Amino acid sequence: MKNHPRILVFIPAYRCKAQVVRVLDQFDQRVQAWIHTVMVVDNRSPDGTLQAAIDRGTARIIETNFIAWRNDDNYGLGGSHKAAFRYAVEQKMDYVVVLHGDDQADIRDLVPLLEEGVHEQVDCLLGARFMSGSRLKGYSWFRTFGNRLYNKIFSFAVLRNIYDLGSGLNLYRVSSLQEFYYKSFPDDLTFNYVMLLASYHRGQNVRFFPISWREEDQISNVKMFRQAFKVLGLLAGYFFQRGSFLASELRGKAFDRYSGQIKCFQEAKFSD
Repeated sequence: MKNHPRILVFIPAYRCKAQVVRVLDQFDQRVQAWIHTVMVVDNRSPDGTLQAAIDRGTARIIETNFIAWRNDDNYGLGGSHKAAFRYAVEQKMDYVVVLHGDDQADIRDLVPLLEEGVHEQVDCLLGARFMSGSRLKGYSWFRTFGNRLYNKIFSFAVLRNIYDLGSGLNLYRVSSLQEFYYKSFPDDLTFNYVMLLASYHRGQNVRFFPISWREEDQISNVKMFRQAFKVLGLLAGYFFQRGSFLASELRGKAFDRYSGQIKCFQEAKFSD
C-alpha cells in the first residue's frame, strides 16, 4: 500500500516516438512507488508518438495508474501544461510533476528529494541544468553559455538566484495552481519562462535542484535566436509592468478550454 501524496506525472509529448519510450522506461519500481498516475499528453503528433506511449506505458507502468491523453487541438507545450494542470486540480492531486517526453531529463533525479520530504517545503521544485551537482551530456558550450547568461538576466529582474529557466523536470504543488492564473500565459515553449516569473511574483516558495540532462537524438522545435529575442521581450514586459503584464493576454491564439480525450487508461495492479 502506498503511503505517499497523490502525485501526477505529466509527460508532454510531440513528435518523440522513439524518445517517449525511453522516458517511460525510467519508471522503475522505486519511482512508481511514489506516483499515483502517469499521464502522457500527446499534442496531436503525426508520427505515432501516442501509440508508442500506449504500448510501452501499459507494459511498463503497472504499479501506478497510466493514462494516454490526446489534446483536442494543437495547444503547444504551454497548452499541454494547462490541460494537465486542470486535470490535476480536478482529480485532487497533491503535486504534479512535469517530465518532458523527449528523454533529456530523468525523473529518477527527483526521487531522493521526495524521499527526503523536500517537496513538502516548497510550491515549486525545479530541475536545474546549470547549478552545482548537475550533469550535462552532449550540450554545446555555446548553448550552455547562453543559458547561463539568461539565468543571470532573469535573476537580476526577480532579485532571486535562478539556475534554469526550463529544464524539463519540475514539480508543482497543485494547491498553488487552482486559480488558473496561468491560463493567458503563452501556449508555446515560452510558457515556462512566464510561469517562473509568476511564481516569484506571487510569493511562492521556489527551489532548484541539480539534474542529469542529455542531448542525443532529440528533435528540437526551437528556433534559437528567434526564441532568445522573444524571451527577452517577455522579461522586459514583466520588468516594467509586473503584475499587469502577467494578467495580460500573452497567447497568440486564445482557447476557451484546453480539452482532450483519454485514449488509454490502465489502473494500477497495486492500488494505493
